[in-house]
Amino acid sequence: MRREPPKTALDFAPLVFPAGMLILFFVVPFATMIAVSFFKRDPAGFYSTAFVFDNYARFISTFFAGVLGFSLMLAIAVAIVCVVLGLPFTYLLARMSRKAQVIWLVALLSVLSLSEVIIGFAWSTLFSRTAGITNLLVMIGLMAKPVALMPNFGAVLTGMVYQALPYTVLVLYPALVRLDPTLTEAARTLGASPIKAFFTVVVPALRNTLIATLIMVFIFALGSYLLPQILGRPQHWTLSVLITDQAIYQSNMPFAAAMAVFLVLVTLGMVALTLLIGRKGEAA
Repeated sequence: MRREPPKTALDFAPLVFPAGMLILFFVVPFATMIAVSFFKRDPAGFYSTAFVFDNYARFISTFFAGVLGFSLMLAIAVAIVCVVLGLPFTYLLARMSRKAQVIWLVALLSVLSLSEVIIGFAWSTLFSRTAGITNLLVMIGLMAKPVALMPNFGAVLTGMVYQALPYTVLVLYPALVRLDPTLTEAARTLGASPIKAFFTVVVPALRNTLIATLIMVFIFALGSYLLPQILGRPQHWTLSVLITDQAIYQSNMPFAAAMAVFLVLVTLGMVALTLLIGRKGEAA
């Protein structure tokens, strides 16, 4: 069934409301943020309407490069760990009974209902010295005394992986459910072990899905704000934390807007890359 192209102005009427919402809640705020990013900081207030490039020139500073590099490295690490853990788990989940799948999916959805604040303070309790998991290790004799497992990079990575893993499973689940099980059975018949069949049949068949999942989790982790502050040290803060610090505590709204523009552009670039991969997958 072929869809007829629009011929009159009334044919575009259904697009008026979504286009208006997009302009009102995305285009206008983003355009305002871009404009503010070129303003000049005023010590007596937030900013003055002067067109300067000083805020973007600060991107080449060592401090900004360090924060940006850590943010990208952390987001990449979270994406890789989530896919490495989520792919085999989702593969096994897709081969369980329907009742078991429903139970696991409900459990994952319940994790998604938790806010970042709850997740952060829950993990901070588990990693603490007084009420953390090291007390259990002391009770069974594996440690001499309890120690704090935070703040450090490992605690930040663990908390962010815990938060992003349910999204990873829910994205991979439809593709693995649709995967023809006879493919792995044929590989087993030809002498491949279960692990070899998984890496030679399942992983290549889900190449585009895995890349899209990596990009999605990367975007999700790149905007993390609370977990790096709760579970890490100042050197573990991400670009989102720095933006808030500059806008609220340092009263440097133009520099915060410039960093926010950069973060949005990186995110939009990743979204465009995901769409491009999806189109190539459909064409194949």
